Amino acid sequence: MAEELPVVVVGAGPVGLAAAAELKGRGLPVLVLEQGASAGAAVHEWGHVRLFSSWRDLVSPAAEKLLAATGWTRPDDGAYPTGAEWAREYLDPLAAALGARVRFGAQVVGVSRRGRDRVVDAGREEQPFTVRVRSGAGEERMLARAVVDASGTWGAPGPLGGDGLPALGERAAADRISYRVPDFADDDVRERYAGRRTAVVGSGHSALTALVALAALADEAPGTRAVWVLRRGEVGDAFGGGADDQLAARGALGERAKRAVEAGHIGVVTGFRAVEVRPGEHGVVLVGEDDRELDPVDEVVALTGFRPDLAPLSEVRLGLDATLQAPVALAPLIDPNVHSCGTVYPHGAAELSHPETGFYLAGMKSYGRAPTFLALTGFEQVRSIAAALAGDAESAARVELTLPETGVCQGSGIADVPESETQGEGGCCGPAPQEVELARPALPS
Repeated sequence: MAEELPVVVVGAGPVGLAAAAELKGRGLPVLVLEQGASAGAAVHEWGHVRLFSSWRDLVSPAAEKLLAATGWTRPDDGAYPTGAEWAREYLDPLAAALGARVRFGAQVVGVSRRGRDRVVDAGREEQPFTVRVRSGAGEERMLARAVVDASGTWGAPGPLGGDGLPALGERAAADRISYRVPDFADDDVRERYAGRRTAVVGSGHSALTALVALAALADEAPGTRAVWVLRRGEVGDAFGGGADDQLAARGALGERAKRAVEAGHIGVVTGFRAVEVRPGEHGVVLVGEDDRELDPVDEVVALTGFRPDLAPLSEVRLGLDATLQAPVALAPLIDPNVHSCGTVYPHGAAELSHPETGFYLAGMKSYGRAPTFLALTGFEQVRSIAAALAGDAESAARVELTLPETGVCQGSGIADVPESETQGEGGCCGPAPQEVELARPALPS
């Protein structure tokens, strides 16, 4: 009976749909459950942002094979799509090609084993997974042979507070705080920021994107001002690798932000960890751990990273790193306290597995709170996972991955996750790896 059950994939984003394509290619039944109304629902929310990677690195090999049978035309490999273009020209056609294997408006609110809570050992692995789903028709329970959670982290942005908790007054000031890169093509958004003073909190590429956009808005709307608030003690290498970045668009973004700061269009505050958002006579005042009070601002754009929502997985036996909330075998490879440049060491099903056999985190969610993710990484993750679930241990262990280098090694304290690619960028100090075959224990079928 277990062989007849589907592998349930949570999330119809770039990695979730790639997982479905891989599983279909392996002849395994698969069902993708997507909370949103369309493929790449999160991608649509940052659709105005242009990706750092070109089309060359944004199409899963398994997905391309599936799409080719539909007459799909691959976009120009050298072009850089926006999130909206990525969704429209790739994710939507891919979901259509998968057909009834993708179900929209289906929110996964819980995962467990049939008849077993997380405490029970007896007969645990012989039982299928139960997946609790909430939709417009109500709640239902479905059975699965395995579960791949590729639901991402977009729905859980980091707070403004420097200690990882919302700053005092942050919730009360919610009408003045945004946790997304503003889209100034939207007239209402443009009006919100034009001619006003905005604090951008964060040191990642999302923050740089927002700062560059605000600097451009200042040229058109007099009185528009921006201040860049960094938790780190100095700007240092926050602008990235520049011309040395193998993702040229990412390097160019850092250069544009650097020029805007040097030209005086953007003020900079360093070593500031917010502890309070205090109402002021004009706007709000950010208060730091060191009791510093910044000048009042009208708006705050908090781009301080993302974190995984683990609440639906409370009955699953997860093996997570205490720091990053990533799988324990993966965490040392992506820890920003140790490294945040170059390329990620090859990894696949072995590093993504948990004590709960048959359960995997994939995509950005597998990285927990680490700010270093590329679509390419996710495509390789799910290729390996699909091989493991099909019983092909040799293929699952042969992980082939080469990621572009940033050209700069950043120190510890990186606090932000850029969203320009499935919410991320790539990185881990060291030379780009070649194709390798890693010796690993046999994977369960």
